[in-house]
Amino acid sequence: MIDLDNIDRAILRLLAADCSLSLNDIADKVGLTATPCWKRIKRMEEVGVITGRVALLDADKLGLPVSVFVSVETSDHSAEWLAKFAEAVQKIPEIVGAWRMSGDVDYLLHVVVPDISAYDSFYRKLIGMVPLRNVSSRFAMERMKTGALPI
Repeated sequence: MIDLDNIDRAILRLLAADCSLSLNDIADKVGLTATPCWKRIKRMEEVGVITGRVALLDADKLGLPVSVFVSVETSDHSAEWLAKFAEAVQKIPEIVGAWRMSGDVDYLLHVVVPDISAYDSFYRKLIGMVPLRNVSSRFAMERMKTGALPI
């Protein structure tokens, strides 16, 4: 973990809320001039606190209204299996988030698709790419919150 002061945290909150803000706007809001503000942002990028900047998109308006949380269990925990699974996760665009878990589930995937038929196609693609012991799907009924990290 990197040592961040209150100004660094304020910059991060601003970027997390709206990464399209200009450098001058950010600097004004945190009480700096542009150059020291830019140096702080650059430092946080170099050490990996800021890993990228993205636009948040409305999945419904883009024809991708179905979010599925997929629990994956495997009986093979070898390095070879993990490499193959990680490659599959990277190759399948419907997977928008993936986590290795503790507990009774090995992996949790967040999958976004236009409809149930597309989910079935995704499922068939996934099980065809890597052997799995169990796959359990939970379909989201409503997105209640999307937000930035609590900095």
